[in-house]
Amino acid sequence: MIYVYALKSVNHNYIYVGMTNNISVRFNEHNSGYERTTKPYLPFRLIYFEKCLSRKEARLREKYLKSGIGKEFLKSIDHIIDPFTLSIIKT
Repeated sequence: MIYVYALKSVNHNYIYVGMTNNISVRFNEHNSGYERTTKPYLPFRLIYFEKCLSRKEARLREKYLKSGIGKEFLKSIDHIIDPFTLSIIKT
């Protein structure tokens, strides 16, 4: 199972979209500064994720979420998801 996810920077106007097979581990990697791409924008909140059946499907969803329409959708999200329980913790 592959997940597509979106992280929103707490202190900057920045949204990161990626894919992984373990959201909680990947979330920790981002917030620990292991990712060069996201390190300048720490810390992050998980705002979106979805399960995909294949890597190909996940790549297509990731590409969509990185597009203009996908970014607008992500900017409209007003909740935070707990990356460890995958439940909404703020609306």
